[in-house]
Amino acid sequence: MGRPRILVVGGGFAGVECVRRLEQQLTPAEAEIVLITPFSYQLYLPLLPQVAAGVVTPQSVAISLRRALGRALIIPGGAVGVDTKAKAVVVRKITDELSVERYDYLVLAPGSVTRTFDIPGLPDYARGVKTLAEAAYIRDHVIAQLDLASESQDPVEREARLRFVVVGGGYAGTETAASLQLVTKAACKRYPNLNPDDIHWHLIDIAPKLMPELGDKLGKDAMELLQKRGIEISLGVSVAEVGEDSVKFTDGRVLPCRTLIWTAGVAASPLIGTMDAETVKGRLVVDADMSVPRMDGVFGLGDAAAVPDLAKGDGAICPPTAQHSMRQGKAVARNVVAALRGQPLTPYRHKDLGLVVDLGGADAVSKPMGVELTGFPAQLVARGYHLMAMRTLTARFRTAANWMLNATAGDDFVRIGFQYRRPASLRDFEYTDRYLSADQVKQYTGHLVATPKS
Repeated sequence: MGRPRILVVGGGFAGVECVRRLEQQLTPAEAEIVLITPFSYQLYLPLLPQVAAGVVTPQSVAISLRRALGRALIIPGGAVGVDTKAKAVVVRKITDELSVERYDYLVLAPGSVTRTFDIPGLPDYARGVKTLAEAAYIRDHVIAQLDLASESQDPVEREARLRFVVVGGGYAGTETAASLQLVTKAACKRYPNLNPDDIHWHLIDIAPKLMPELGDKLGKDAMELLQKRGIEISLGVSVAEVGEDSVKFTDGRVLPCRTLIWTAGVAASPLIGTMDAETVKGRLVVDADMSVPRMDGVFGLGDAAAVPDLAKGDGAICPPTAQHSMRQGKAVARNVVAALRGQPLTPYRHKDLGLVVDLGGADAVSKPMGVELTGFPAQLVARGYHLMAMRTLTARFRTAANWMLNATAGDDFVRIGFQYRRPASLRDFEYTDRYLSADQVKQYTGHLVATPKS
């Protein structure tokens, strides 16, 4: 019999933190550690709005797995099916070929995808900010709208190209709207034909409050700050229909618009749907120790798992945040090691460190350890937290250097040329159509059920 094989699915906060801890706690002789991820980097997701705004470069938030990890084997692909009876995972490699990976212990941290609804035109004309490629593309797209509006003589076209709508009043949507609005405002100095008053930003959300997790005071402070900048905020409103050059809101308004950025929440990875497992709103049901009931050696965590929030009780589950994912990764690694050594597992408990929201420039709202901050002090806390959370000194240095360069030299508003002549949409980036059905998974793994591991 060979070493036990620990298979970790997902190279996000939860999966990478789990692998790091496993490497520290297990000797090479105790277990083989394998990470399945399509990218050779861990994406520092909270700074994607700043990538879209050009404040930091894509490389700065793409933290090298080769630098962050040690001996773990990295399989370049995405898990597209799980068969817990066969103890096997089907992987679609970056070459598009399928392979089967066996495991003794499985850690499922596949993360989440953008949550969408059955809204006419949404899949074709909306853009997201969930992946590194999307953030880089959004920047190109926004600058392209300024370029095209600047030379257009058609007032209708100019109005549509200079109106930007962000759907989603959570952290991602608010930070994206705030950061990109500063970009378009500053860019007007380089466009003699554009008037800053002609550029319109809208932030809409079906919820009655902006970023309700911040509390009433900080949420109100953030909303007032954005409104002073000229961002129109509409709450209790969503999108009814999206067209190539217009958007219709649920309150009946129809506005000319060629840019709709969709950040209205996330849904668990479709990988969870390939398993015969209990779910809560699409998230994998797990016990407090993050083991999956009735599935030997399987653990779930991060955005794709409904991890009980013991700090709140009353059946609450942990929200899909980077803070929880990193801590759960550490806790799952400890429990995998305990399971491997025949020791008892421990439940996941946490103490909330607070929240940070970077609104661009010197503006921010933060709530570290329950202390409410606004303005420059909040910005120091927010950026200090981000640097602390990055896992390599190189990433920290690059990010800090980007902040300093942007603050002193500004932006050049350069388009790279992504998706030249063909607009991209949500479906072009997240590959949600690549997963297998349960029957397809069994076609690849069925012969393994009765085959002992050699």
